[in-house]
Amino acid sequence: MQQYIVNSLIFSGLGIVILVLAFVIFELLTPRHNLRKEILEKQNMALAVLAGFFMLSVAIIIASAIH
Repeated sequence: MQQYIVNSLIFSGLGIVILVLAFVIFELLTPRHNLRKEILEKQNMALAVLAGFFMLSVAIIIASAIH
């Protein structure tokens, strides 16, 4: 039972790290645009939705790969 909890925590942490790395890479691939500035300061809703869907799709891929 304890091993399942430890494995779950390890894979959850690994998934979060990969998700953050994917977002950083996405940020680096778009050097002309600062995503945080566009979303927070300029209130760009379309970019916020795109970033949200990107994070969701990467999270689904990571979960499928880890499972």
